[in-house]
Amino acid sequence: MKIPEAGVEVVPAVPPAGRRERKRQQVRDLLYAAALHLFVAQGYEATTMDQIAETADVARATVFNHFSQKVGFLEEWGARRRARVNEILGPQHAEDLPVGDLLRRYLKEMADLNVASRAETAVLMDASARYGRLLQDPSLEIELARIVEQGQQAREIRADVDCEQAGQLLAACYFTTVLRWIREEPAPFDLHQRLVRALDIILLGLLVREAA
Repeated sequence: MKIPEAGVEVVPAVPPAGRRERKRQQVRDLLYAAALHLFVAQGYEATTMDQIAETADVARATVFNHFSQKVGFLEEWGARRRARVNEILGPQHAEDLPVGDLLRRYLKEMADLNVASRAETAVLMDASARYGRLLQDPSLEIELARIVEQGQQAREIRADVDCEQAGQLLAACYFTTVLRWIREEPAPFDLHQRLVRALDIILLGLLVREAA
């Protein structure tokens, strides 16, 4: 699904099995596409739920049936991005990679999505930080903590590392890096390179290791 004026590419969610559920998901995808189009075209704050309903050509009540608040579109955007990364990595059996490589691949795919849709990322990420729960939502932390735990079980991560806290640190690093990246036009630095370097600092630490 694409709304050409804003250049916003919307990847529909995986359709549910039942007919009623599929139709409901189609409406949700339509509303989501309309909202992203308006957010990019005129800004998040300036967009109203009435405008989203008008753009999607549905009743105002239909919007609220799917998204009770405008901030719900921001949460949906983040959820679909994470789902897209997992969808990309799944067939490649990325879970078999060493934990450091898996974390690099995960952040690379997230960075690819941001770079490919910089205008969308700039509006939606900024709005998520201002009006949403960007740094409070644990969803990305949980994804990254799961990878860290997987590495811990493979004895690639120290046993005394708190996986939950590591996930929080990695997620915070990702968000603050992207927020800095979208603040200027053109982009002030290479997002892929900055994320990889930050990840290396986290994985390797700051202190020089003494020779055994």
